[in-house]
Amino acid sequence: MKQITVIGAGQMGNGIAHVFAQSGYQVTLVDIAQERLDQALATIAKNMDRQVAKEKMTAADRDASLARIATNTDLATGVKQADLVVEAATENVDLKLKLFRDIDANAPNGCILATNTSSISITRIAAATKRPDHVIGMHFMNPVPVMKLVEVIRGYDTTDAVTGTVVELSKAIGKVPVTVNDYAGFVANRILMPMINEAVQTLWQGVGGVEEIDTIMKLGMAHPMGPLQLADFIGLDTCVAILRVLHEGLGDPKYAPCPLLVQMVTAGKLGVKSGEGFYTYTAGSKDLVVSPAFRK
Repeated sequence: MKQITVIGAGQMGNGIAHVFAQSGYQVTLVDIAQERLDQALATIAKNMDRQVAKEKMTAADRDASLARIATNTDLATGVKQADLVVEAATENVDLKLKLFRDIDANAPNGCILATNTSSISITRIAAATKRPDHVIGMHFMNPVPVMKLVEVIRGYDTTDAVTGTVVELSKAIGKVPVTVNDYAGFVANRILMPMINEAVQTLWQGVGGVEEIDTIMKLGMAHPMGPLQLADFIGLDTCVAILRVLHEGLGDPKYAPCPLLVQMVTAGKLGVKSGEGFYTYTAGSKDLVVSPAFRK
């Protein structure tokens, strides 16, 4: 494994590119818009500057890491030399199936095709390719440069050799891989999303306010972040998308997204990414302010 291609330059994609480049791999970051790629490079540089300031990385290592990242707006060109492709696009089934058909058609034989999906079936994605035995899930946690876990998900046809390679590669970039099987939501989101959904239900039913719910979970359960703040951080649209995958895949009504959550997404209140969710977010401010919609 020498050449890594990351598809998608958003929050997850730039984080994945960051950790691979920092660990010595040549990285090609692919997105349809050069502007998004430029923003991703700026974010990676800013995050590496923060590591330098905290003495977790030298300035020379930062410069060398940034030099290992190339960008490309053409998927076919971006994957043609890859040993591993990691797809980190939006959590949308149709989009991912199209991407994997295109990646499969252009990536070299033997290249491993990984997806950073947090809930969509690996087997379903693999079926869109002619190499289902070489398709696997690599679910990184957000923020990628900080969080240690990589949830490694085997599809129905994923080989032991491919799984072993991805496990060892995850260790090589300083992560802790945990291998699980391919069922809706895997482990992380099958447990996390119902908790977030129940927190929204609790708010919707008037049992407690935003601050009360988050404070109870932080102080009572030792969570570093309350479930409503965490939902904002993940993105309320992403939460709804994952809950719908769980609901469809497992057929249990308990996974249906709370109507309040759906209504907020419809209104464009997506959390941090839109500037407002359960809390409001102002650039440059770290103060946690409850959204006007939920103030008493």
